[in-house]
Amino acid sequence: MPPKGIALVTGAAQGIGRSVALRLAEDGFDVAINDIPDKSAELDTLVEEIQQKQRKSSKHLADVSQEESVKEMVAEVVKAHGGLDVMVANAGIAGPYRTPLVECTPPLHQSISAEQWDKVMAVNARGTFLCYKHAGLQMIAQGRGGRIIGASSYAGKKAIALQSVYSASKFAVRGLTQAAALEFGPHGITVNAVAPGAIVTPMLTGAAKTAEQTEMLLDRLKNAAPLNKLGTPEDIANLVSFLASKESQFITGQTISINGGIYFD
Repeated sequence: MPPKGIALVTGAAQGIGRSVALRLAEDGFDVAINDIPDKSAELDTLVEEIQQKQRKSSKHLADVSQEESVKEMVAEVVKAHGGLDVMVANAGIAGPYRTPLVECTPPLHQSISAEQWDKVMAVNARGTFLCYKHAGLQMIAQGRGGRIIGASSYAGKKAIALQSVYSASKFAVRGLTQAAALEFGPHGITVNAVAPGAIVTPMLTGAAKTAEQTEMLLDRLKNAAPLNKLGTPEDIANLVSFLASKESQFITGQTISINGGIYFD
C-alpha cells in the first residue's frame, strides 16, 4: 500500500526516537532515520525492523548541530523517498548531571563550563532549529503542508536545579516551536513539541554516575508523579503519532506535557 507520507526521525538509534520511528511505520509512514555515525549499527537494525512492517526506510548519518549536514540529510531523504511530510526533531543530549551553574560553597571550582553549555545548546537548541528550518523549506516547496514535531521536556516548562543548561535548551525549543508555528502556519504546516517527564531511556538511566545514583534518581522521579510510575518511550511515541496524524490538524504552536502529572500547565 502507498505510504501515508514520509517521516524523518532524528536521534532514532535508541530510546524515544527509536520508538517513534517504529510507531510511525506502524501508522503507515515510510520512515527515514538519523543518528550520529557511532550509532550506525543500531540504525541498520532499526531499518530492518521498519521494513519488516512493510514500510520503506533509509539510514542517514548526520550531526544535527551542523547546518550543511542537516541540509544534506533532508535532501537525501527527499531523493530516497520522494518528499518529506513529517519531521520529528528528536535528537538531544542530557548534559552534565547535577552540576551547578555556580558553586556557592568552597572550594568554588565545580560549575558548568562554557564548553559544556555550548555542547548541549548546539544539539538541543541549534539542532532543533536546523531541523525545523530545513524541513520547513522542503515542506513549503512541496506545497502540501506537513507536520514538524520537536522535543522539549518537563525541564523546558519548569527549570531543574543543577541542570541549568539542559533546562535552558528545552525552554528554547518551546519558543522556537511557537515562532515556527506562526511562520509556517499559512503553508499548512503545524509545528508542535512534546514535553516528556521521566521516561525510562538510556539517556535518563545514564545520567547518574553510579548504579546507586541511578536507582535513587528513578525512585525520586517515580514518587514525584501522582501516577507513581515512570513513562516509557512508547508513551511518547503515542503522542507523536497523534501529532503526525490528520486528526491533529487544528493543533499548532503547542508544547504538550506528557509526564504522569509531575507538572501541570
